[in-house]
Amino acid sequence: MRAVLALSLALGLAATAIPVSAQQASEGVKLGVLTDMSGPAATNTGPGSVTAAKLAVEDFGGTLFGRPIEVISADFLLKVDAGVSIARNWFDRENVDAIVDVPSSPLALALQGLVREKNRIFLISGGTSADLTGVACSPNSVHWHVDSYGIGNLVGSEVVKRGGDKWFFITTDTAFGHSLERDASEAVKRAGGTVLGGVRFPLNMPDFSSALLTAQSSGANVIALASTSSDTSNALKQAEEFGMMAPEKRVSFVAPLGNIHDFRAAGLDRAKGLITVDGFYWDKDEPSRKFAERFFKQMKSMPSAVHAATYSVVLHYLKAVKQAGSKDTAAVMKAMKSMPVDDAFAHNGIVREDGRMISDRLLLQVKSPAESKGEWDIYKVIREVPGKDVFRPLADGKCPFIKTQ
Repeated sequence: MRAVLALSLALGLAATAIPVSAQQASEGVKLGVLTDMSGPAATNTGPGSVTAAKLAVEDFGGTLFGRPIEVISADFLLKVDAGVSIARNWFDRENVDAIVDVPSSPLALALQGLVREKNRIFLISGGTSADLTGVACSPNSVHWHVDSYGIGNLVGSEVVKRGGDKWFFITTDTAFGHSLERDASEAVKRAGGTVLGGVRFPLNMPDFSSALLTAQSSGANVIALASTSSDTSNALKQAEEFGMMAPEKRVSFVAPLGNIHDFRAAGLDRAKGLITVDGFYWDKDEPSRKFAERFFKQMKSMPSAVHAATYSVVLHYLKAVKQAGSKDTAAVMKAMKSMPVDDAFAHNGIVREDGRMISDRLLLQVKSPAESKGEWDIYKVIREVPGKDVFRPLADGKCPFIKTQ
């Protein structure tokens, strides 16, 4: 009996002595793409984000620790509570190591605490509120796509410089919309412009007539659509119906967070001349064209910047797990922040201490129908802006876990 007890004790001690990294390695790596599969952002994120994540896994080699890398996905139906419930189930029952995408700033902000509580990793390629690396930052998260500060900073200053100095905002009533209106307004004022007012609308609104007429009567020479996805294209279509785009009106529209799918849906005859910012354009250079070609073969559409950012952040995460030699969150985050980012989305990018990925971004203008040479020939590049001139300085973000002088 004593021999049996001794043997049992020895085996128990041996089991507890197995390194955590070895235990984690035996479990493999599992990624959860939490996205909008059926709502207004589905073309810009949705199935394309799942495809982009799988392309990154394929390019990485498909396996880690001798096991296949798994990608699962879910539609959060644009509901924060549904998204949080899915994420909690993924962590507690599905053994998901990292959540990817999340094209909803309210949900992304809500997940910051849960991801930290569960000690997992959040790869934000869809959410755009600058608060995600500011007052609501987390040591477990990285932010890959453009954010409200960078967008507002570039578009606000550029449009004022071009003479658009009286702004009126039509803003989606979400955390993203509020952040973008705030950050763009500050940029407009810094550049010498004024903000005459604004109205807010619920996400996925079909009728913009009241908001557009209010904007028209404000005396603004710039109407800023602090919106995204189908809301942007619907607002542009209705603005044309009201005659607001006629040259004699001398009113310019801007869509700081536009994307090629929005402008294609609106039509270049309506969207022509709009100034916007993005982190990726499929026809920018040879690496972007090669990625777009692979993506198009599967999705029959060109990738958005969110799709490209999803590809990039997943690839970088997998490289970091390999470098760390385990899935330990602290070790992987340290590796992500020590490695350069260089792929179809970003060249010479770095992940800053607060999780903000800093890389050059594109100031863009939508082409006219006469300038466009094809269905997806949407943008002309005004200029490529160095990352250090795009994003908010680290010291100004008020990230709680960052100590600045």
